[in-house]
Amino acid sequence: MLKRYTFILILLAAFLSFSSCISTKKTTYLQDKEKTMDSIIQVHQLKKPYRIQTGDLLSIRVKALDQELVGMFNPVGEANNNATTEEKVYFDGFTVDEHGNIRVPTLGEVNVLGYTEREIREKIEQLLLENYFKEEANLFVTVKLAGIRYTTLGEIGTGSQVIYKEKVTIMEAVANAGGISEYGDMENVKIIRQYPYGEEIHKIDLTNIDATKSEYYYIQPNDLILVNALPQKALGLGTTGLEIFRTGVTILSFVTTTILLFSRI
Repeated sequence: MLKRYTFILILLAAFLSFSSCISTKKTTYLQDKEKTMDSIIQVHQLKKPYRIQTGDLLSIRVKALDQELVGMFNPVGEANNNATTEEKVYFDGFTVDEHGNIRVPTLGEVNVLGYTEREIREKIEQLLLENYFKEEANLFVTVKLAGIRYTTLGEIGTGSQVIYKEKVTIMEAVANAGGISEYGDMENVKIIRQYPYGEEIHKIDLTNIDATKSEYYYIQPNDLILVNALPQKALGLGTTGLEIFRTGVTILSFVTTTILLFSRI
């Protein structure tokens, strides 16, 4: 009877080791599943420029032939060399309020909700020329998003992240957050994106090379990247066949010892 139970438990341990381990196909980024040799990856570019939303942080710089005239428009915190880049941006940047406005010296409140960076630049240039400067001042205005800020949750480095670039791919965002853990579901990564009318959930498979062609391959400010855990994590047996087999052997030894003890009573 004991041999029968032992044989059944060995089969069970072997079954678990093969059925519960995580396949390398689920933990490898951007696989070319068509197996085309020397293929050229065409990364899908965002066709539509990003439009500013409430809560965004803008960096605005104004230059002219006479720099003293534009001093009030430019950050005063640049003299503080001890401040971090993020601190400087936070204190010297222009935050879009709940009404879609920013407060600009002399100009007061300027509505930027739904505008692109270029449209905001042109609008501020026009307002400054109409109200403050003359054409001879050779006004030069730059408007940029103060970094792309996003949040990561789940089987990935958790927290708020910021990358100071104009465009950021989801691969860069994941790498910046520390990567996805071995238990993360890379085939079903969720991107919760903010829109003027609310939130939408988009999905992307980071194990497939076709992810580079997705319209969600480039993240946007305020994106939430969510990576749920694979079922194997709930089982708690391990990620590789060897780990699961060792766990199975440990369980087998415990059960066998228990059966022996009860059989002698």
